[in-house]
Amino acid sequence: MDPLQFWIEFSSTLQLVFKGLIVGIVISAPMGPVGILCIQRTMQKGRSYGLVTGAGAALSDFIYALITGFGMSFVIDFIEQGQTLFWLKLIGSVMLLIFGLHTYRQDPRKCLRPHMKRRGTLFYNFISGFGLTFSNPLIIFLFIALFNMFTFVIPANFVGQAIGFLSIIVGAMLWWLALTYLITKMKNSFGVRGILHLNRSIGTIVVIVSVVYAAMTL
Repeated sequence: MDPLQFWIEFSSTLQLVFKGLIVGIVISAPMGPVGILCIQRTMQKGRSYGLVTGAGAALSDFIYALITGFGMSFVIDFIEQGQTLFWLKLIGSVMLLIFGLHTYRQDPRKCLRPHMKRRGTLFYNFISGFGLTFSNPLIIFLFIALFNMFTFVIPANFVGQAIGFLSIIVGAMLWWLALTYLITKMKNSFGVRGILHLNRSIGTIVVIVSVVYAAMTL
């Protein structure tokens, strides 16, 4: 292979990996029902139970990412047109802005469940985390927004595309690892108010990212 061509493909793959990590983190970070469930299980059962709950959610996100990616690949010729790509990125930024504002305004404490008396098996906690996330197909719209913003789908680079999709699940797991570690370390001081502050911080970051990216697109 020509060295220049190799470097171009390698650089493209690295970009997909970086974008995939960001997508995985952004998808997982908001404190929806599965995030609250992960925090509760970490506090009441232990870190391993919270982590497998997040792993189940990450697997569900990965499946929805594949569905979104393959769907967009069928219209890639339309997406790659310069004017169309501009508007898609701008629309993606607006959708992410709305998502960030919604995340900031919602009160995740409403998702809290009664005290969990039974631990259950790790497999049960994994499956329940997967099922809770998979039961919300609206997440596809968030994937569409993110994929449009980052021009994530590049069918011509199949190896890079596969690595990029796998990086989404890696990014999601990095978030769940960080969250369960934080909750474990701050178990005694991290109450329901801490959940609200964490969610508002995430919403603020998402809003800032969407505004900055929209400005860059313009």
